[in-house]
Amino acid sequence: MQLDVEALCASSQTAVQALRARIRGLGSALVAFSGGVDSTFVLKIAVEELGEQCVALTALSPSVSADEAEEARALAASLGARHQLVESHEMEDPRYAANSSNRCYFCKTELYTLTDKACAALGFAAVLDGFNADDKQDYRPGHKAANEHFVLSPLAEAGLTKDQIRAWSKRLGLPTWDKPQMACLASRLPYGTQVTVERLNKVGAAEKAVRALGLKNFRVRFHGEVARLEVAAEELPLLLEAQFRARLDAAIKAQGFTFVAVDLEPFRSGRLNDALRKEGPGLSLPVLAG
Repeated sequence: MQLDVEALCASSQTAVQALRARIRGLGSALVAFSGGVDSTFVLKIAVEELGEQCVALTALSPSVSADEAEEARALAASLGARHQLVESHEMEDPRYAANSSNRCYFCKTELYTLTDKACAALGFAAVLDGFNADDKQDYRPGHKAANEHFVLSPLAEAGLTKDQIRAWSKRLGLPTWDKPQMACLASRLPYGTQVTVERLNKVGAAEKAVRALGLKNFRVRFHGEVARLEVAAEELPLLLEAQFRARLDAAIKAQGFTFVAVDLEPFRSGRLNDALRKEGPGLSLPVLAG
């Protein structure tokens, strides 16, 4: 990943100062912590500004891979953060399991109900998330749940973009600075395909197997017996090698898929939402209040 760290940090110096002041002014905060680029950066700043008056909370469920959960544990420990791990139960909500286009709203409603309880028990002032300025440009039904629960988004408030957050993360020595964008395993299922533990485990195991072979930025999409592999443009040349393709094919099929297809369009975050866009000019996504 190529970043002009110096230029990006210089252009956002004032924004980061505002971020620090905003968090420091809260006096205490609970960080909804996934271990991704954004929430790790928020937690780093919150620990520096609030010390023991900052706690990270990570929700565990079948929609979060075991590797991601373990990485979140290790990251919180490396930052010296107090860390709570709680079980979330979005799978028990039939509206979530139905996997409509606003599935994330029901997942985040469960998450922020948990963070509300933890925040109140600690007597803290606020819950913080990792929503950033770039996220405003995409369809994010989970942000509606954040608004309803009065969750603060200090990165977006400060106007910090993804590249700026990555640049500052690199400057601060965070190992997540070049981490690929992650999303819950349910995002591997097309909208309208029922979310089940079995299917989540299947795509999670397939992605772990692919990652073990060396790919970093990709998705394994579930289509019944077919696994559709999306690979980032910079890694697609690896698939030109016949033996590597054979290993990928075997690794994915070993997780229970009958067929493996490689998508000709490179992986990019947000592709799941392409199905929601209307054909023709004036493309639009569903609009959620809040």
